[in-house]
Amino acid sequence: MRPAKKAVLYRMVMPEHVCPYGLKARRLLKAKGYDVEDRWLRTRAETDAFKTKHDVATTPQAFIEGQRIGGYDDLRRRFGLKVRDPKALTYTPVLAVFAVAALMALAASQAAFATPLTVQAAEWFVAFSMSLLAMLKLRDVETFSTMFLNYDILARRWVPYGYVYPFAELAAGVLMAAGVLTWLSAPLGLAIGGIGAVSVFKAVYIDKRELKCACVGGDSNVPLGFVSLTENLMMAAMAVWMLLARHA
Repeated sequence: MRPAKKAVLYRMVMPEHVCPYGLKARRLLKAKGYDVEDRWLRTRAETDAFKTKHDVATTPQAFIEGQRIGGYDDLRRRFGLKVRDPKALTYTPVLAVFAVAALMALAASQAAFATPLTVQAAEWFVAFSMSLLAMLKLRDVETFSTMFLNYDILARRWVPYGYVYPFAELAAGVLMAAGVLTWLSAPLGLAIGGIGAVSVFKAVYIDKRELKCACVGGDSNVPLGFVSLTENLMMAAMAVWMLLARHA
């Protein structure tokens, strides 16, 4: 019988704090077939003494066959798994918003019309997307407005627009979802979507600048580009659709 692979894991387990990366490291080791000797660092003094002894800056620390591997990220590298780079650009946040908005729209259509595939579902998708994106911006309007100033042509001429934008986007999205006050929501969506599309197109495709998009808030690593342009065009197209439908 093949002997069990053994690992020793030192992690902080205190009344006021249980290290989440320690829990992740233990789970990863067990998933890889290791018999884990789980050693708890129960006080700050015990943790500091461990760090000094092993000349490390952080915990948890994993040892395999007597060799120190390191923390959770080091374990992932050891096993050939991807390690997230906090500075890496990614479309994941905005794609997650679109996916959730689509599911919400399909669910609402199913509840209202007994089928998920309706024109109303498409309208709700855009309205829900706008509302969710506005919510993310409203978490920290100050940070959003600062990033927004990097590329928005109106905000650069009139700085308060960066503070107004999230509220305008939310108002347009909620009113469009409700199907009320189209005389207000459609022009509002057309204005902010149109200005946004022109701003993104100029920054990315004319000026060739590499910037981060403020679409999901000012603390994101979403690159300014095609997805950002699509978001604004979608908003403007929805506004035009609603205006045409109103006068049909």
